[in-house]
Amino acid sequence: MQLEQPARETGWNGTVPNAFDSRILGFVGVTAALAASLNVPYGGVAFAVAAFGVLAAIGVVVHVLGERKLRRITDGLVERWASSGAEIEDVTRSSEGMRTEWTVRTPNGTVTVGGVALVPIARLSVEWQGVGDSMDASEAEADLDHLAASLYEEIFEIQAAA
Repeated sequence: MQLEQPARETGWNGTVPNAFDSRILGFVGVTAALAASLNVPYGGVAFAVAAFGVLAAIGVVVHVLGERKLRRITDGLVERWASSGAEIEDVTRSSEGMRTEWTVRTPNGTVTVGGVALVPIARLSVEWQGVGDSMDASEAEADLDHLAASLYEEIFEIQAAA
């Protein structure tokens, strides 16, 4: 006689939420305003306003591209972990300082995946049980299968063996 295990209900719907971060956009706006203000003595107010517009637009694009890259990596990691048998309870957006983060809740603990969402300097960081590691986001995206497998082994298999 075999007992049926009750199906576990999860809060995760299979997607990673967006993380458009207003703090980074504020930082971009302040930086663009400071850079544009340097143009006032040389090109006048009209030139400074135009410079602000260009710099702010570039900053927004850089943030959007960085956020999308980090979100794709996070989504790829969580998807690969779930397909390998890990139980994902929920994925929520969180933030700390100037970092854009997602909190992945599992029965084994909380995994925080994120980084700075500005595309030329985007770095991915993964933290679990107080131990973190970071790497260039482009490097992580290029080797996502290996990264997901090594993190799965560290987070889910070692915990199950203990």
